[in-house]
Formats: sequence, structure tokens, C-alpha cells
Amino acid sequence: MSTKDFIEKDYYKVLGVPKDATEAEIKKAYRKLAREFHPDANKGNAKAEERFKEISEANDILGDPKKRKEYDEARALFGNGGFRPGPGAGGGSFNFDLGDLFGGGAQGGQGAGGFGGGLGDVFGGLFNRGSSGTTRVQPRRGQDIESEVTLSFTEAIEGATVPLRMSSQSPCKGCSGTGDANGTPRVCPTCVGTGQVARGSGGGFSLTDPCPDCKGRGLIAENPCEICKGSGRAKSSRTMQVRIPAGVADGQRIRLRGKGAPGERGGPAGDLYVVVHVDTHPVFGRKDDNLTVTVPVTYPEAALGGEVRVPTLGGPPVTLKLPPGTPNGRTMRARGKGAVRKDGTRGDLLITVEVSVPKDLSGKARDALEAYREATAGEDPRAELFQAAKGA
Repeated sequence: MSTKDFIEKDYYKVLGVPKDATEAEIKKAYRKLAREFHPDANKGNAKAEERFKEISEANDILGDPKKRKEYDEARALFGNGGFRPGPGAGGGSFNFDLGDLFGGGAQGGQGAGGFGGGLGDVFGGLFNRGSSGTTRVQPRRGQDIESEVTLSFTEAIEGATVPLRMSSQSPCKGCSGTGDANGTPRVCPTCVGTGQVARGSGGGFSLTDPCPDCKGRGLIAENPCEICKGSGRAKSSRTMQVRIPAGVADGQRIRLRGKGAPGERGGPAGDLYVVVHVDTHPVFGRKDDNLTVTVPVTYPEAALGGEVRVPTLGGPPVTLKLPPGTPNGRTMRARGKGAVRKDGTRGDLLITVEVSVPKDLSGKARDALEAYREATAGEDPRAELFQAAKGA
């Protein structure tokens, strides 16, 4: 709120009290209006919420004797946008634009009467409020909730909708969130309904903390509800169908906005955080956005080359063409057969070749291998190994 708005607002009119009203009359008027326009009693009514803020703002000034005195003096000096000069200034009164007074048009960077930077700097710290204005009651955001879910490997890759049962704090059904068994809590006298109290921090500034008496609610229950013990919040459980996006990884934390605990005083709901656990797969593994699989091949397939069928996750097999002389452990790529990426495209399937050594050989197969061994008797695959070891 600007200083100009502050001076021009008639807080007495807002509360409906005369300018010579006593402290008791001001407090009584505020409590009556606060009950009538409190957000908890007018859910979804934006006009009532704005009226409640205006009432709280007026009470913050008029309810404090020091602030009220300074407010009255400021109004007397700059009331209705006019300036009343003191004795010796020529008598009468004259008007000028308050925009000049608060630093909006003085020449040479000087405000009216030669105040450097305008009188806005002087009144910017009035009542230790600063430029943000008085403390206002704000809607309270609901708490964030964290839950866990375990998916199969396939569900994590393709995405899944799963039921989640969650427990959170929500408005108490026994007292409709008021905290009072009769549904008529009173405004907290300590914070006068704002839910906050000022705390001096030195240097002319003040900070606000949650009110210790009403725990930041702005209300106190005369007859605390047995269910929520006067807090207005109670534990509730609900089951929600949650969509887990495709391509989620093990240990990933997903944020679902607005799916947490309900807010108070028309405030937004908190967020739901879901930690995902993924079961292992007997065939496939995962490396970033790629899937991995190890495929056994025979020695003739590796040595002579050939075509090998390879399974994919949830799709038809692909045919892998092995070039002659494929070594054991070589990894080849089947594009577009991996996990789903954030942009909707898919990673690849990384296929690692593993030469399978038979445990039992038929007589014919053994004879063939013996003949192969005789044919390659002059070759030593470990010759380079020993040479390199000796050279090192």
C-alpha cells in the first residue's frame, strides 16, 4: 500500500466508528465485522475476503494507540490531499498534487519543501510497516504430502495409473474447520485475527511471526472440538488415482501440484510428492534412456556371422545381423526400442553379445571341433598378450 493510499483511506469509516471512538468501541466493531466477513465463514467469496483484509488493516492502525495517533496526525496534516500550512504561511489553505509530495514531480530530485527524495521516504517507514503495508490475513496453503509407489519394470517404462492411499490434515468435519464445537470461534485478542504478531528487529524495522496463542489461525476456540482439539484440522485418509509418466526411473521423485492436503481460508492445496521404486526385470536392464539386454550366440554365429532374433520390451522381436568375427561382449544398438524420454521419443536397446559355450557335445560336434583345433593349431591368440606384458 502506498503512503498516498494510506493517508487517503478512512479507517474509521471502514470500521463504522466515530473518530473519537474509544479503544473498546473499536475492538467491538472489529470483532463483529471480522466474524461476519472471515474467509472461513465465506468460502469462495472474494468480496468478503477483500472486505476482511480491509477490516484487519483498519484495526491494525486504530487498535494500536501509537499508530492511531500518528495516523490522526498524518490525516490532519495531509487530509483529503490538501496541505494546511502552519501560522505565518499566509493563512488559508491550498491544494497540490500528492504525486509531487511523494517524490513524483519535484525538480532536481527534491520533494515538496526541499525534502530530498520526497516525503515518501519519511512515511515509507511509518508504523514500522515499510512499503508492503500492514500485516494482512492471508489464505493458508495446505501441507505437502509424500508417498511411495512400487512399479513393475514394464510399468515404469510405459507409464501407469496406480491407486495411492494417503493420509493428511484437512478441515475437521466435526467443527467444519472452525476448531470450535459450536462453530463460533472468537478472534484471537493477541493478533486480532491476523494470525501474526510483530517482533522488533532493531533499526526501525519489525518482523512478523505466527501468533503463539492461536498458532497462526487468527481464531481461538472457546469450546474446542473434541476431534481436532481446537486446531480446525483433522487427519483424514483418501485414495487417489495417480498417473505415473512413462520413462520414470527407480528412486525418482515426482511432484504433482495441488494434490496434497487442502488449504485453509480458501488457500491452495499443497503438492503431492511420489517416490517411485521400480522392480527388476529378468531379461532387461536400463541405462539412462536406453534398455539393455544380453543375447547368447553360438560360436559359429559369432565366427561366421548370421542373423539373431532379439526380444524387445512389450513389442515384436528385432533381427540382429552379426558380422563375421563378432567378438564376445560386443554391444550393438537397436534404435527406438528403449525407454520413453521426456520429449516422447524413445531411447535405444543396447544388445550385448555373449558367446555361449556348450557344456555337452555330441560325438559329431566333438569331432568337428577337434578338426577345427587341428586346422588352427598354429595360431596363438595369447601371443600379443605376452608380448605386451614383456614390453611393459
